[in-house]
Amino acid sequence: MKRFQAMAFICCAALCVALPVKAATVNVDPNAAWVGFMNVSETPQNGGGYVFGSSWGTSDLAAVFGGGTLTIAPNSVNDPSNFWYSPAGGPGSVGNKTMDANMYVETNGVYTGQNLTFSGTVLSNTLVGSTNQLGNGWTSVAFIKDFAPDYSSNVTVTAPLTAGAFSINLNTINDPARHIQYGFETIGPDVWATDVAPYGNIKIAAVPEPAMMTLAGLAGLCITAIRRRR
Repeated sequence: MKRFQAMAFICCAALCVALPVKAATVNVDPNAAWVGFMNVSETPQNGGGYVFGSSWGTSDLAAVFGGGTLTIAPNSVNDPSNFWYSPAGGPGSVGNKTMDANMYVETNGVYTGQNLTFSGTVLSNTLVGSTNQLGNGWTSVAFIKDFAPDYSSNVTVTAPLTAGAFSINLNTINDPARHIQYGFETIGPDVWATDVAPYGNIKIAAVPEPAMMTLAGLAGLCITAIRRRR
């Protein structure tokens, strides 16, 4: 009897190990429920201390969809107070705060305990490496974050937004009370609205569906064939 129980335990353990983890893939979908959150800190020159965090509209983050393309740019606060700018807000002013802009989709209990992949295509990036008058640059990454139920901690994977396709993957914790987020995080100083353009932006789109890529390839072959006949 004991031998049978031992064999049954071994078989059960083997089955548990062999069972595949459920997988899911999400993309840069303009129709998804994107939300924004901004963390504001002092600039490194002013000590870098955390000031506050709150929900922001995605357009206020300077992260906006146009058609199927997402454009991310340096954040601009329309407030002339010297809290935000030095000496005060206006053309040529210097940003007084570091803006940690998060644009993401959050799901609760949907992707927990899964192998989650987040993918997209960076069409162009002229933002990373830019600097303002203080020498503070911007960084922007794609991320998946797996938060504890009370948001006190998280497990995160990121990928830099360099031109081309990106794909990040995370085995999320199997707890339906956890919060899974995927999206983009851009960190850098605030810039007065009329001064934003020189600091560039990032343009991101979904990864083309395989069927569409096949059709595009066939179209290219047809065009080539027609040209050869001529």
